[in-house]
Amino acid sequence: MGVLVMKLILVLCSLSNAEFIISFSMQDLSRPLITGLKGNESDRQALLAIKAQIQHDPNRVTSSWNESLHFCLWHGVTCSRRHLQRVAKLQLRSLALGGSISPHMGNLSFLRELVLENNSFTHQIPPQIGHLHRLQVLLLNNNSFIGTIPPNISNCLKLITLNLGRNNLVGQIPPQLGSLSKLELKFNNLTREIPLSLGNLSSLEFFSIGDNNLEGSIPNSLCQLKKITVFSLTTNRLSGIIPPCIYNLSNIVVFELSANQIQGSLPLNLGISAFPNLQFFSVFINQFTGAIPWSISNATNLVLFQCPSNKLTGHVPNLRNLHNLVTLHLADNYLGSGKHGDLSFVSELINATELRHLQFDTNNFGGTLPTSISNLSTNLQILAIGRNQIHGSIPAGLGNLINLQVLFMGGNSFTGSIPTDIGKLSRLVKLFLNNNELSESIPSSLGNLTWLVLLQLQENNLEGSIPSSLGKYNWLLELGLSGNNLNGTIPPQVFGLSSLSTVLNLGRNQFTGSLPMEIGKLTNLGGLDVSNNLLSGELPSSLGSCQSLEVLLLQGNFFLGPIPSSMKELRGIRDLDLSRNNFSGDIPQFLENLKLEYLNLSFNQFWGVVPTGGVFKNASATSVAGNARLCGGMTSLRLPLCKPNKSKGEGLSRRMKLMISLVSGFSLLGLVVMLSLFLLGTKRKETNLSTLGNSILQVSYATLLRATDGFSSANLIGVGAFGSVYKGILTDDRVVVAVKVLNMLHRGASKSFMAECEVLRNIRLRNLVKILTACSSIDFGGNDFKALVCEFMDNGSLEEWLHPSTGTREVIEAPKILSLIQRLDIAIDVASALDYLHNHCETPIVHCDLKPSNILLDSDLTGHVSDFGLSRFLSEPTRSVSGNQSSSIGLRGSVGYAAPEYGMGSEVSTYGDVYSFGILLLEMFTGKRSTDQMFSDNLNLHNYVKTALPELVYDILESLVLQEGTTSVAEANMHNQFSVRARKIEECLTLILGIGIACSVESPTNRKNIGDVASELQSIRRNLLG
Repeated sequence: MGVLVMKLILVLCSLSNAEFIISFSMQDLSRPLITGLKGNESDRQALLAIKAQIQHDPNRVTSSWNESLHFCLWHGVTCSRRHLQRVAKLQLRSLALGGSISPHMGNLSFLRELVLENNSFTHQIPPQIGHLHRLQVLLLNNNSFIGTIPPNISNCLKLITLNLGRNNLVGQIPPQLGSLSKLELKFNNLTREIPLSLGNLSSLEFFSIGDNNLEGSIPNSLCQLKKITVFSLTTNRLSGIIPPCIYNLSNIVVFELSANQIQGSLPLNLGISAFPNLQFFSVFINQFTGAIPWSISNATNLVLFQCPSNKLTGHVPNLRNLHNLVTLHLADNYLGSGKHGDLSFVSELINATELRHLQFDTNNFGGTLPTSISNLSTNLQILAIGRNQIHGSIPAGLGNLINLQVLFMGGNSFTGSIPTDIGKLSRLVKLFLNNNELSESIPSSLGNLTWLVLLQLQENNLEGSIPSSLGKYNWLLELGLSGNNLNGTIPPQVFGLSSLSTVLNLGRNQFTGSLPMEIGKLTNLGGLDVSNNLLSGELPSSLGSCQSLEVLLLQGNFFLGPIPSSMKELRGIRDLDLSRNNFSGDIPQFLENLKLEYLNLSFNQFWGVVPTGGVFKNASATSVAGNARLCGGMTSLRLPLCKPNKSKGEGLSRRMKLMISLVSGFSLLGLVVMLSLFLLGTKRKETNLSTLGNSILQVSYATLLRATDGFSSANLIGVGAFGSVYKGILTDDRVVVAVKVLNMLHRGASKSFMAECEVLRNIRLRNLVKILTACSSIDFGGNDFKALVCEFMDNGSLEEWLHPSTGTREVIEAPKILSLIQRLDIAIDVASALDYLHNHCETPIVHCDLKPSNILLDSDLTGHVSDFGLSRFLSEPTRSVSGNQSSSIGLRGSVGYAAPEYGMGSEVSTYGDVYSFGILLLEMFTGKRSTDQMFSDNLNLHNYVKTALPELVYDILESLVLQEGTTSVAEANMHNQFSVRARKIEECLTLILGIGIACSVESPTNRKNIGDVASELQSIRRNLLG
């Protein structure tokens, strides 16, 4: 018996050794044994079918998938040791593969791991994946899969890890998902509610379904996930409150609910009994109220705590025990009382030796900044405390924060000088000290910040000259020094900053001297503003080297001499303002060839013939007023005719003079007769207004009746309190027009109508709706009839694009969606129109009713301001307007857009238009109407948006960012991995909304100048497209 047992053992050992040899041989390409095996044919055929569906293989990964090798040796294929020649793993991650997944994938019945992440696979995930009953790991993340998640994936009962993130999947999350320990579905377009059944995944440890479009509340069933450590639902549309039982999940380390609509308050025991192991807590952009729990004082494991863009109030708790804290982000709330003591928590953070990000900007913090801020961790990279109520001086010692990259202190009330030791921050990239009350001179030590890309010192009380040390910057893209009391000459070193590419703004100071030749080194600069200084002399010829310039503002100085011929090289220039200087000579012909959209040469000493080509064709985009010796040009400029040069012998003969006299006499007689007939004709009350002298059409009531098919309701475009608008076609010329018929029941309409026509006669601008003619007559019933005939706008009003209806018509037509750049272009169009009305008309004109329905869009989606005065000239103003205030109206705008001072009886002014523009701008980029029901009591659109600046703007702008196809800003913030495009969009959106807020502040005199607004928006556009 013993011998028999021994023989059995020897046989088993032999078999075991044979299996080991075969297993070992499969890993060795040089062994001939394996090449003789045909292997499992079904797996080989499945792999070949999978290869056939791979249409893009730049690295020739599947070139080894051929008959010369056994399929177990193919790249990415691993066969099972237990089940010989059966594929157990298929791993093809990060190989730039493209194509689709073959349904034959379901034939690899022994597959345990399928890893195709970080490729470019498209089409739907085949449902045959559900046949893989042994599958444990499925990683298809970061591809371009579409369609729904296959429901039968629930058949993969052994599935442990499922990652389908960063695709284009739609539909709902399948209710059954095996026995997962890791589930990641972020960055898709999944919708509907979170399935209650996910609470049954008792082994789940990692749960990330953020950046989708999930709705509803957080289900209570998720409280059953006792093993959960990572809980991330960020950037969805979830609402309601956090179920209290969620806080009992004691293993949670990461809790992310940012960018939803969650309400309620934070638990009083947060970080202690609620999430006792908490390290990362992020709930920014929600609707949390109440105070930050004092319990976090003992949450010693905290690494990241961020809750910006909520409605939190009160004081910040004691933070001295948070030794591990890396990020503290509290911006955009209502924290603080505006009084001394608000910032005591700053001193307590000196124990956080790993602190890198400290942001509490845009709150109500008051008092002075503690000097202990200079003792914070030397690892600090971002310090953002702007837009609060902090006063006093900036503490010395900030130079100790040697790793600081962003210092944002703008928008406070800091006084005193700029500390010289800021110049020790050698790694600083962005410095914001703008909009404070800083005085004295700019310290030369700022020149040591050689890594700066952005320096903002504008809107302070800085004095003295610009230190030449600022010429050391090698990477500076934007320099803002406007709105100070700086004087002296501008150092040539500043104009030698060849890295400047967005804006160099030196306007509204007291600089003297001339522009140096070094200005020619600004070859990459997009916008240069030296307006409203005391500069003089001739423009240097080197200015022509600035070939990237799109905006050049030189107005309000003492420049003299001719426009240099070298400026013909400014091929990209769009806005050129040379007004209010002492330039002289002929207007150069080369200006016709530039791509100018706006040219202001007014109030100089130019003489001679005004060109008629290029920008000069558009009288609304050109201003030459205040140059007494100019002649010719387009007739709309109303300049005198140029006198021909008379050569010798060209004098008129006596006979010719006699003939001219006779002709003149008869002409005068005829003119008298025609004038008499005209005066008699006025009794019939039918006239085509001569006040619109340049009209291309002259129409009567009968013509307009035919054009609109009897003012048919089918042609009715819109109805307002002051009239109706019809689409019409003038039969003679087949010209499509918009006919605005006034409601003559308003008293004084006729007189105001004539006065408004006189205003319309004098304004011409591309961004104002052109009035073709007007008709003042009687209808066939003997009633007064007055109408304005305007150019027709194919794309209707901005209102229809911002808030499209969901009627049948919109279902048939293409959806009305404006991209980010289209919205910005329209905003620039409107700002340019207001700038013209306020600052470039002989008498300033106040629109008084700026709103989306009064912005019309042509076929190119160019914005045109309409109805400037239509709803305003129907009644006389109750008071006169002085200064820069001008209006022909008594009523003062529409609810939600009218300036608050109008409600208190103030006179109309250009400030009121700026307020309306600010509200319009905020509405354009948030999609929220100013009259939304959510705005009541003290909450309005201005205050609502103000809470989302300056960094975390993407909640209200999520749809715009998605149109751009960029990575979510939320994830970029979370992982500190900004893409260049995402960062640029976020910065531009922040600036745009900042302009909207600055335009719509309550105090009229604190609102921005509309000319500056137009320039800033142009600069933002260049940065966005650059």
